[in-house]
Amino acid sequence: MPKHYLGIDVGTTAVKALVVDEDGVVVGEAESPLGVSVPGPGWAEQDPRDWWAGTVNAVPAACAQAGMCEVEAIGLSGQMHSSVLLDKADKVLRPSILWNDVRTTAQCESIVDTVGKAGLRRMVGNPALEGFTAPKLLWMRDKEPGLFEQARTLLLPKDFMRLVMTGEKATEPSDAAGTLLFDVRRGRWSEEMVAALRLDPSILPPVRGSAGVTGTLTAGAAEALGLRKGIPVVGGGADNAAAAVGSGVVGQGALQASIGTSGTMLAPIEQPRVDPGMRLHLFNHAVADRWYQMGVVLSAGAALAWFRRAMSEPKGPPPSYDELIAEAESVPPGADGLTFLPYLTGERTPHADSNARGVFAGMHAGHQRGHLVRAVLEGVAFALRDSLELMRRLNVDADETVAVGGGARNAVWRQMLADVFGMPVVTVAPSGGAPYGAAVLAAVGSGEFAAVEEACRAWLRPLDRMEPSPVAMSAYGEAYERYRRLYPRLKRHFAEQTEGSE
Repeated sequence: MPKHYLGIDVGTTAVKALVVDEDGVVVGEAESPLGVSVPGPGWAEQDPRDWWAGTVNAVPAACAQAGMCEVEAIGLSGQMHSSVLLDKADKVLRPSILWNDVRTTAQCESIVDTVGKAGLRRMVGNPALEGFTAPKLLWMRDKEPGLFEQARTLLLPKDFMRLVMTGEKATEPSDAAGTLLFDVRRGRWSEEMVAALRLDPSILPPVRGSAGVTGTLTAGAAEALGLRKGIPVVGGGADNAAAAVGSGVVGQGALQASIGTSGTMLAPIEQPRVDPGMRLHLFNHAVADRWYQMGVVLSAGAALAWFRRAMSEPKGPPPSYDELIAEAESVPPGADGLTFLPYLTGERTPHADSNARGVFAGMHAGHQRGHLVRAVLEGVAFALRDSLELMRRLNVDADETVAVGGGARNAVWRQMLADVFGMPVVTVAPSGGAPYGAAVLAAVGSGEFAAVEEACRAWLRPLDRMEPSPVAMSAYGEAYERYRRLYPRLKRHFAEQTEGSE
């Protein structure tokens, strides 16, 4: 029987399962939707048990589509930063505080006061931002001390799934790097940071290799998933790292632009290099002895989804994405002077400002709905370019960008990225994203390939290429400068608006 590999991704909106055969062909895929609880302004939570329920739904469906249930190895991926705290009996203490939760501003300020920006740069290579895991722990210690005192284990989403599936507690470098407790340069937990924040180091799980076997499927988990007992489960990767593996962006000189709920620009590097201003993240890749710089746009595809909802009739269906983008396509680059800041839930790169909000600027009576849609698409592209420009200042660049994510499936948006970045934008097949990358890691961990790079060369192929237009590049150069000047003029207003609402 041909070999098959299973990739599972615990996303924010769904658990996704994907079955890949020994030639790298996707033969089965399924997903199970997830909801997000918002118990307070700026909060976002999920019950970790819902991730397992989603997995139990998605995996058998993907295997049924593949016409088989024989799997050689399983790879895991998941949303970064989100916290799962367990008690001494390994029971979940509270809902997971997610990556896009911004309740922890005071805790971030406390971290900076405790170790300083220089200490952050030296110990963990990243700034103290609301999305990271460490501030969530401090928030719980401040606000829920009774529960916090019961905490014996901290896990990240995919690693909680590992515990349920194998009974083993472990993480791997690409996910640990997003906790603000990990020394990304040395690939180990930062004893200095953990001590400075007065946290118990025993709550942190062992760190294993991303393609290393971390346990095997238990009888109970196997029965629930319709799989055989004893299947190896590898370390896996954080969603961004796994998506980069799944698109072949694993070596220096490659670049990936992702448009999902959030957006990212990701560039692998061979030596750890911290942005002096820490506006870019430095994380460990899911490839041994490799790192990546990354900029994050908190609302990318989410910005277009918001606009679509806003355009809905009170009792009617919202306009389709195809309809909206067709209207945008009829509008020239630059949206006739209309600019959109996609900071609907604050922004991470380059501003690190949880107070920032979305803005349409330059609107006049001649603008139609298509102009607004075009401005939203362009605003996301400009936000991604902000990260690219920071990378270029650090001499990290590429000859082309690999586009991934739901938004990148649209040819109009991909062409826009090519014109805004001033470089070709390509897609690769299969386009399975993070769960495909998890399956690649499973194949490497099972011994099918000696290295991740070898698996990517064997399984991935070019699919589409968009060349930048010189005319559009010129128009976008002016529009980007207009966009870039807008935030500094509004920064004080955003802060005053937040203060006024408290």
